[in-house]
Amino acid sequence: MSRDELQSLLDDVNADHAEARVVRVLSERGAVSANEIARATGLARSTISQALAELRGADVIVEAASADLARGVGRPAASFALNPRAGTCLGLHLSLDEIKLIAADVSHSVIFEKNVALGRDYAPAEAVEAARVALRESCREAGVAWSSVIGVGLSFSGPVAPDGRVQRASIIPTWAGVNLGEAFGPALERPIFADNESNCSAIAEMTWGAAIGVEDFVLFKIDIGVGGAIVANGRVLTGIAGAGGEFGHMTLDPQGELCRCGNRGCLELTASLNPAISVASRLAGRPLGVDEFIERAAAGDVGCRRLLADTAERAGRGLGMIGAILNPGLILIGGRAALAGEALLRPLIASYERHTLIKREETPPAQRVRIEIAKYPRNHALLGAVALVLRRHGRLS
Repeated sequence: MSRDELQSLLDDVNADHAEARVVRVLSERGAVSANEIARATGLARSTISQALAELRGADVIVEAASADLARGVGRPAASFALNPRAGTCLGLHLSLDEIKLIAADVSHSVIFEKNVALGRDYAPAEAVEAARVALRESCREAGVAWSSVIGVGLSFSGPVAPDGRVQRASIIPTWAGVNLGEAFGPALERPIFADNESNCSAIAEMTWGAAIGVEDFVLFKIDIGVGGAIVANGRVLTGIAGAGGEFGHMTLDPQGELCRCGNRGCLELTASLNPAISVASRLAGRPLGVDEFIERAAAGDVGCRRLLADTAERAGRGLGMIGAILNPGLILIGGRAALAGEALLRPLIASYERHTLIKREETPPAQRVRIEIAKYPRNHALLGAVALVLRRHGRLS
């Protein structure tokens, strides 16, 4: 099967024939068993068997040991996956001072990863050209034909409208108003998929992480900023302008400090790691980075642990508001703060319980909100970028 034929099966979400439905499940989930395909599609086992036979005959799928892009997720049952030769997916994460690249085949196996340093406030044209050159060179070095690429996913550090336009760009201000599809499409000559980094993180957790098989959950990220994502019925809710899940900019104090977004008293001003790191740096007599602060807290440094607990207390108030609105069954905590593990999680859960409507002791176990650490707090935005292609989410061109 050619790249164009596979793309056609993946793109036609209205195609209801068995082969298309099976291909979409394999693209989203990687290597899965016939039983898992049946649960995901609702098709009869006999129909699935016939579809699998036809797809194997067309060399679209192969029997496979569980192949997993994020490494470490295993399924013991005999499984089927898309043929790795059927297509390649590329992902880009546009961060503060670099672009991160990843490639994976459609069976979810990583082919390469690479970082390209650009410096602060890089121009869109500079990043597009750097990405074009790096992706072409990396594919050539890995023996991947450019003709096999079925799409490129873009993860951006800021809200992205459904049409691909960057809404706000406080982290990379030079990108405000840029349409990602128009910027990257002509240079890469492949379908472009794009979303903000928090939504990409949620998609990564759905695909390989702590939310596999979960249809409804919230991702809450605590880092130098506060962000998040809302997933309902297995789909990320981006909102009409792409600002769904921007939890860090909920106003908690209308008379509070001015936020980078232009509003006052946003949750991010107190619940991000920035205030804690500022105090910890003053006490240390030198600047501390995020990683060193988290390492100190996790290792038992009394001051850093207290500052982290204070951050968790304030974040828990925001989570209480989210709980009152959405009452999700699962809340995943991401961002680099999550690397502190229980040192963050315990005070965060305690704060959530104080500020949410439905209390844990009032509900049976099946109805209690679970708050857990995400599986990929460091690189989930990059993983999510390639998952945009696999799940055909955020299609721009």
